Amino acid sequence: MLIGNLYDDPKYASRRDAAFSLFYMAINIGAMFAPSMARWITNQHLSQYGFVYDAANQDPAYLEALYGGYGLCFGVACVSLILSAVIYFSFRNWFKHADVTAAKAKESATAPVEELTPKQTKDRIIALLLVFAVVIFFWMAFHQNGSALTFFAKKYTNLSIAGGMRLGFNIFSLALIALSVYTGFGFFQAEKMKNKVTCAVATIAAWVGSYLLYSGMADPTAAQPSDFQQFNPFFVVALTPFSMAFFGAFEKKGKEISAPARIAWGMLVAAIGFGVITMASTSLISPMDLGDGTQSILSPSWLISTYFTLTIAELLLSPMGISFVSKVAPPKYKGMMMGGWFVATAIGNYLSSIPSMLWNKIPLMYNWAILIALCLISAVVMFALLKKLKQMTE
Repeated sequence: MLIGNLYDDPKYASRRDAAFSLFYMAINIGAMFAPSMARWITNQHLSQYGFVYDAANQDPAYLEALYGGYGLCFGVACVSLILSAVIYFSFRNWFKHADVTAAKAKESATAPVEELTPKQTKDRIIALLLVFAVVIFFWMAFHQNGSALTFFAKKYTNLSIAGGMRLGFNIFSLALIALSVYTGFGFFQAEKMKNKVTCAVATIAAWVGSYLLYSGMADPTAAQPSDFQQFNPFFVVALTPFSMAFFGAFEKKGKEISAPARIAWGMLVAAIGFGVITMASTSLISPMDLGDGTQSILSPSWLISTYFTLTIAELLLSPMGISFVSKVAPPKYKGMMMGGWFVATAIGNYLSSIPSMLWNKIPLMYNWAILIALCLISAVVMFALLKKLKQMTE
């Protein structure tokens, strides 16, 4: 709600979608480092007992030690949340003009509040509730990185990473690549030669640093199934500037693509993403027949490609969804409607466990088919709502 309030002023309203894209990118910086950080903390704890983290290890002594490592990871997460709260309150004066209720905003000349009739208010709430209902099914399908896709990495993917693909399994190399995207854009956008040179040097330094980290890795490198979870947030961070530039170009041509349309297309792209992993699964033994064994024959590129495609879908849907809710929600219910979006996300995340429960009970292709169907149904319903939603933003 706070970010939405910053862009309620008509002078800045056209930048709302871009602002939420940047906000969403920043969230994913932390998510990008989380898997590697959790693995490092766990290894520090396991080393006291003579163990190293291994997802395939089922020894009781190892598992007992592992549980203690999980506790440390949650402790670090709690400290991170406390630091976030400290930063928020320390810099609150910077955005206190936007940290207001609808009643206070109405009194401010710099943040005009749109006046709605009771019917308009009701129609907007109903429309948003329909969108929330749709995105539940989308998130149910999308949030498989911690379950079905990680199971797939463990059971079917070759975790011995060789050659150039090792680059993707060093989080600091990935971080430098992501940084180079922003310095690269800075080079082309800078107007002063001094700034261009600075961005060019920073970009080259990031590439060199990334290469040096990559060249110092063992070949092959042993990966863990959880390592694949860093690709989704990495792609969010690295692709956000391209997404903003792409849609910004349409806007400059007077052909702006609305947030609801992007959401609908995001759901369709997600179905394509699960189609990628479906193609990889055509000749695989189903989990129910595989049992506790593995069939680690697939290249990691299949999973990475799936995460890439799903990330494009996420960039189309998630930041645009938050932006749309902040724009359309009736002023006095804005906080409630923003909360509704995240409640829908949470419900979808909870329901994402259903495909996990079916993992060992149905053929692998059926599992992916369920996820594709959920995305397609969400897309169809969202496209059907486009006209109604578009009327609200005009």
